[in-house]
Amino acid sequence: MATKASKIELFSFSSAPMRAFHLTWMAFFVCFFAWFACAPLMPVIKGEFGLSVAQIANINIAAVAITILVRLIIGPMCDRFGPRKTYTGLLLLGAIPVLGVAMAQSYESFLIFRLGIGAVGASFVITQYHTSVMFAPNVVGTANAAAAGWGNAGGGAAQAIMPLLMAAMIMLGVSETLGWRAALLVPGVLMLVMAGVYYRYTQDCPQGNYADLRKAGVAIDGGKKGGWSSFKAASANYRVWLLFVTYGACFGIEIFIHNIAAVYYVDHFGLSLKSAGLAAGSFGLLALFARALGGWLSDKRAANGNLNSRVTVLFVMMIGEGLGLLWFANAGSVTYAVIAMLVFGLFTHMACGATYALVPFVDGKALGGVAGIIGAGGNVGAVAAGFLMKGTGNIQQTLAILSALVIISAMCAIAARFTIDTAADAAPAAAAA
Repeated sequence: MATKASKIELFSFSSAPMRAFHLTWMAFFVCFFAWFACAPLMPVIKGEFGLSVAQIANINIAAVAITILVRLIIGPMCDRFGPRKTYTGLLLLGAIPVLGVAMAQSYESFLIFRLGIGAVGASFVITQYHTSVMFAPNVVGTANAAAAGWGNAGGGAAQAIMPLLMAAMIMLGVSETLGWRAALLVPGVLMLVMAGVYYRYTQDCPQGNYADLRKAGVAIDGGKKGGWSSFKAASANYRVWLLFVTYGACFGIEIFIHNIAAVYYVDHFGLSLKSAGLAAGSFGLLALFARALGGWLSDKRAANGNLNSRVTVLFVMMIGEGLGLLWFANAGSVTYAVIAMLVFGLFTHMACGATYALVPFVDGKALGGVAGIIGAGGNVGAVAAGFLMKGTGNIQQTLAILSALVIISAMCAIAARFTIDTAADAAPAAAAA
């Protein structure tokens, strides 16, 4: 019987775990590209619809708010239907508002479509679930972080590519109004293509697909029938809620920066749309290696120590993130702002990787629920940051306050430490994940 992969053979597509690894990060990349495709075009959209600062804040909040609910639901759905069908369904349904936002004619219609696009952000939970069931405990942290990090890079790619796509459309002779709309059709089409590829070439776990295994009477560790029971078991675990907070303080900040970076560079430093997009995009592209580095460090420290070594890695990364964010908030020139953003971005992405290197060890029998709740924490953090910005009316002041909150949230990582008994129980739980 096929077993979990104990190593990552990066250039192999022959095994089920490696096919899932590559296709899940590719699907995640496409979803993140679609999720943040509007953000770098907001200075143009702001002008067309005459948006106020409060309305932009509402749009940013809408972009991440619905993801909270969908992430809570999508984890248990992976347990019930399997990650293959769940991801395919999300890609197909998510493409509808992604394509629809290009048709928006007012602030209200744009806001509604932006809210719908937020559901695409739940793709992260499926990505982490799929790699968790495919890889053994010795490499699961690295596999989770690498797949998520490379997928996350879709957000950075959107920041850099979307302004160029719009410019290309304008060069072809269309107006600026039609240019941004035509550019936004691209990610929607990519999602439809990815849905077909994912359904065709992946399977739920090393042994096969959940539905087939259940019919054959094969016992499977992941994919319990009761998705709701998975959610209830996860919600009763206090470590889940501690990591919910830490993920809100790292991934939530990451989402917030994606949404406001281009506008911040244009308004605060007077950059052009193209230059602001490239500067903001560099933050997201850190995910190509930084998130994987966080997961790899977690695996390495755990191999030389114990499960609590993973907790320590997360704590250190979050302290670095908070201090770097404070530097970014106080940067007086665009050069120092970009350098500071890259430094704090490095720690932010590594903290995200370190958080999900812990997820498979929290409760392997309720993996979908654990992954979903903690993943939703990231969006709660982003929504909270959005409301904070709306309240202050000042991005720079918001960044300074967030830096203090990140440092305080690092205490939750320490509080999630495992006792000797629970650490001993975690190894078989992770093997069963």
